[in-house]
Amino acid sequence: MLQKYIESRERFFHGCDDNRICLPFEWGIEHLGLPANGNFEKPLHDFVSRVLLDSSSFYAHTPTKQYEFDGSLLRLPSAIESPYPENNVVWGRFFAGTSDLAVIVLPQWNCKWDSQIILCRVLQGAGITSLRLSLPYHHYRRPPHLERSEYLVSPNVGRTVAAVRQAVLDSRRAADWLFSRGYDRVGILGTSIGSCIGFLAFAHDERFSIGVFIHVASFFADVVWTGLSTRHVRQSLEGAIDLQQLRYLWSPISPYPFIKKLRGTNRRCLMISGCYDLSFLPELSRHAYDEFHRCGVPCEIAWLPCGHYTMGRFPFNAVAGYRILRFLTRALRAA
Repeated sequence: MLQKYIESRERFFHGCDDNRICLPFEWGIEHLGLPANGNFEKPLHDFVSRVLLDSSSFYAHTPTKQYEFDGSLLRLPSAIESPYPENNVVWGRFFAGTSDLAVIVLPQWNCKWDSQIILCRVLQGAGITSLRLSLPYHHYRRPPHLERSEYLVSPNVGRTVAAVRQAVLDSRRAADWLFSRGYDRVGILGTSIGSCIGFLAFAHDERFSIGVFIHVASFFADVVWTGLSTRHVRQSLEGAIDLQQLRYLWSPISPYPFIKKLRGTNRRCLMISGCYDLSFLPELSRHAYDEFHRCGVPCEIAWLPCGHYTMGRFPFNAVAGYRILRFLTRALRAA
């Protein structure tokens, strides 16, 4: 009974956005700096093979000193230069706490400017500093010809890889800034695609001492292929590429291949999933959690009786917020 109700609400909330567009399928290898030479698939396959062998280089970032901060808004240049000038400036909203712990907050796809701000203020009230980043192609980073932030997740294979990588590197530059301001510990908290980006940053940067990931899945391609919120993206992918191909090409931006990098870590993670999630299917979450357990990675897992959209609405947002706050305040006391 509850499952049917939650799933009906998920479909209702998904249907509230009527401005989704089906962009055309493109290999997009130019976004990865790859030469075409009349062949698109082979350069991409070779590129992915190199990244999987040396993901640390792929996600390595170069520091910058070009930070602009007015007390509440942070601006910094992105570590990657995309073809869209607006997207090459990173924006962060800063909420100062009183402890030595700061958390980078990465919101969901197509979020509003004020998304996750209530959570940031709750954390601030508990003494925890937060920096809410705008993801690539979101808010002030969205090119004027786009109505939605479709370029972050799209049927353009190469641009999607480049955008997720850009978000990871932006997060690492934001962490540089927080450490420079005297925070001893920096964590990362992500929701939906922000969870994927946050995990990739967490797995490739040991400076992140704690991670919170809301909505978790093993492979990026499987979420896009099976999820309610990405149905319009799959519509353009089908007929041009199959799921097995796409899973491999998007494996560098998937959590699953990099879970093993956390073997032996003492850094703690909290992961929250919805039992009736139609966008990040529960079996994809369980696939990732099984790999965490297989690799002996310490993590706290919470399942809530809700879905993807309903996780962000009362009462489930309050329950998730309580779990997050309890997890982070325990980390504060353990210091």
